[in-house]
Amino acid sequence: MKLQDCIPFSFRKELARIRQAEAQRASQRLILYPDDRLVERHRSAQSGFCRACVAAGYLSPQQMQVAAARYQLGMSRDNGVIFWQIDQLGLIHDGKVMYYREDCHRDHGRHPTWVSRVLTQFYLGEADDGLLAYNQHCLFGLHLLRGAPADQAVAVVEAEKTAVILSGHYPQYLWMAVGGLTELSAEKLFPLRNRRVVLFPDTDATGQSYALWHRIAGEAKIRYNARIFVSSVLELNASSEQKKQKIDLVDFLFPAQNRGISP
Repeated sequence: MKLQDCIPFSFRKELARIRQAEAQRASQRLILYPDDRLVERHRSAQSGFCRACVAAGYLSPQQMQVAAARYQLGMSRDNGVIFWQIDQLGLIHDGKVMYYREDCHRDHGRHPTWVSRVLTQFYLGEADDGLLAYNQHCLFGLHLLRGAPADQAVAVVEAEKTAVILSGHYPQYLWMAVGGLTELSAEKLFPLRNRRVVLFPDTDATGQSYALWHRIAGEAKIRYNARIFVSSVLELNASSEQKKQKIDLVDFLFPAQNRGISP
């Protein structure tokens, strides 16, 4: 009998198992501890994103304060905004850290990251994308369902920024975001199955964004008997140039010149 046959697993495999278990606990602690002192510690309306929303004329200082409280926005140590993903039960799934320029457009020189990734790096000294798959993301703003009137409609957009800004101007909707064009799925719409839902995809030159969300909405209707509609406001009203620029609802409703800013 060989020596390795006497050992149920090698030290190397055991180390990998321990690392994986630690990483799972690190990323899942956001879901396991919904009381979240972590969220409370980082709550702020002074991130670069919040200040840019006001400076660019999208929201007044008072509107920004209300929106930051509504979505429990946070601020990272390096001035990024934290868009927390909190579900309808109050459980925290993750937080997306993003960076914005003074004109309130994304700073593409700084890559977004996830709080779960930061936690994993803290516990293990590195981030393993395979281990981070334990976290199941939900709609940004899903927590707004708690305490909202049963007949209040939900509006779903692509970007968290769009949801935050429009919540200050159209409070008749519960504004939520998926975080990107391809992040929408029928599964993420399941918690909204008992409400009237309007999807507002960004536009593009070929209409692919609208077609994709229309297909997913159809799937959710069949699976959940949901009242989900896809708005064609951008498809019907955006100019060809705007579609080439892939504008969203905020770009369409609040062009720079209407905010007193030179384009």
